[in-house]
Amino acid sequence: MFKNILVNALVNLGDVVLTTSALALIKKNFPDTRITMLVKPVVADAVIDNPVVDDVIVLDYRAKENSFGKMRELVKDIRQRNFDLAISFDRKLRPALITFLARIPRRVCPTKVFDDNKSRVTLLYTDVIEISHDLNKTLQAETYQEIVRKFFKIDGHETPKFPKKISPVADKLMNRLPNKKFKIVLCVKGTFPLKTWSKENFAAVVRELNNLYDAAFFIVGAPNDRAYADEVIGAIGFDVKNFCGETSLTDLAELFRRADLFITVDTGATHIAATTGVKMITVYGCTSPDRWHPINPNAIALTSRENCCPCTKKTCDEPLCLQHVTPAQVLDAAKKFLT
Repeated sequence: MFKNILVNALVNLGDVVLTTSALALIKKNFPDTRITMLVKPVVADAVIDNPVVDDVIVLDYRAKENSFGKMRELVKDIRQRNFDLAISFDRKLRPALITFLARIPRRVCPTKVFDDNKSRVTLLYTDVIEISHDLNKTLQAETYQEIVRKFFKIDGHETPKFPKKISPVADKLMNRLPNKKFKIVLCVKGTFPLKTWSKENFAAVVRELNNLYDAAFFIVGAPNDRAYADEVIGAIGFDVKNFCGETSLTDLAELFRRADLFITVDTGATHIAATTGVKMITVYGCTSPDRWHPINPNAIALTSRENCCPCTKKTCDEPLCLQHVTPAQVLDAAKKFLT
């Protein structure tokens, strides 16, 4: 029915990974369909050479050189690619205008995808898909798949996909670890404070695991997480490797494949790790695992389910959502995986 599809996903890393479940559903039902993704530069590694993505267009709309002329060139490029369908997973104005001006004949957008607010952006689309379920009680990957199911009139569920590549970087980093029975990886910093479990809690967990198991520990994250990770290592009090900023996204996935356990806060790396099947424990603060649970049978989600959660705040005077998830809970979950 449609042979050449452009998918708009100008969203953060975790969401980009989750959208690939919807692309997998398209590929399963229409294997000859060509899918091109429009993404931000920082997440390009997640879709280049992805098994359900045929091509990638990178849009750096924050760049200073991204003038009107550059946007016009992008519209021209997209028009020349002869897409017959565009699907929006972001409901943002810029990609809506691009696909509209590129004259893609069918353009699909959901009534909601991140919140319940109405948007005039839908006026730029030929097909608006009604999303009626409660976003906060539905896995986000299912919201993306519901857009696809309703438009194409298909059934089924798929899991997110991620590129699998040979990684000399991952090999080199793992060789820096001491020779221990278990390799335990940590992600200690979220994108804002109400996602970040305390340094003291992480330190207490690592010290106790070190007493119980023959384990080597290392921390992963973005380059700007490195200083914070060093502070956590200082609180731990013994040698934990800091690999923040030393990996690409595909290198990171290979580290997860080599690990025995991943302990993390709710962040984009959580959803990359889930695609590898690694045993993992995720601590949730203001966000809800009902919506953001890793799609991985080897995942345990810990949350205190406060009455005020989920919330949209970035900071809070008394973040009970983080305080009420205890090191003892994380240790109990870790023991189930390591014993």
